[in-house]
This record gives sequence, structure tokens and C-alpha cells, in this order.
Amino acid sequence: MYEVEYHPKIRKDLKKIDPPIREKIRTKHIPRILSDPEIGENLAGDLRGTSCYHFKIAKQEFRIAYITDERSEKILIQMIAKRGDFYTLLKRRIQV
Repeated sequence: MYEVEYHPKIRKDLKKIDPPIREKIRTKHIPRILSDPEIGENLAGDLRGTSCYHFKIAKQEFRIAYITDERSEKILIQMIAKRGDFYTLLKRRIQV
């Protein structure tokens, strides 16, 4: 199983999500990514090298963007958010 690292702004992302949903992300979705990093969709264009895991809770769609480092067996979680402007915000976060 891979180790997890988080982008410094993940804490801010999670504050925008309801506590029960945060808990499901922490206990169900992050472990799923760590056990099988190939589960996410590989992004293209400016976001090449990043994978995106999609899931739905309470009729809301969420995304988790992450980068897999095969050599060190680590996964860097870059962003967790609702679907809305996810990709635009992710591009901004990566470019900074």
C-alpha cells in the first residue's frame, strides 16, 4: 500500500465539506486510492501526470486529484472538492 502526503491547502479544501462527508473521504475514498492508485482517471493537457478519482455522496459529485510517485510509493493528494470549478481551481493550484 502507498503512503499518503497532502498538499498544504488540503485542510482548507476539507473545511468546505460537511463533516460526515469528510469522514467518508478519510475512511473510504483515500484508502481506496492508496490501495489501487490506478483507480483514478489520468488527466490530459495542462494536468498531465495527475489522476482524478470521482465519487458521489448525497447527490453531490466530488473529485480527488492526486499524483502517484511509483519510486517512493507515495501519493500526493493535490485537491479535494466538489465538481463545480474543480479543474480550473486545480490548474491554478498546480501552477503556483
